[in-house]
Amino acid sequence: MTLGDRLLEREVLAMFISQSDRLMLRLKTRPTEAGALAHTLKGSARAIGATRVAACAAVLELAIRRGEDLGATLRELGEAVAEARMAIAALLERS
Repeated sequence: MTLGDRLLEREVLAMFISQSDRLMLRLKTRPTEAGALAHTLKGSARAIGATRVAACAAVLELAIRRGEDLGATLRELGEAVAEARMAIAALLERS
């Protein structure tokens, strides 16, 4: 995605952190557009290789469509986002 451009890589990862924070805050309020928010997070996570976040966001997206309880799914997604943030922070510290 960044073609080896370290500065662009750092920018993309920082954008993911910021966007994922905003999306998680919105998702916790369970707005009517929650499915679209989960879809956006899924795509962003896939773009940077955060596969667990993408998988959890996909499960949330499906649960929303089915009208299921979202509590456990949101918690798991939150844990995946926190894990990705820690990995990104470690990566950014090294570079």
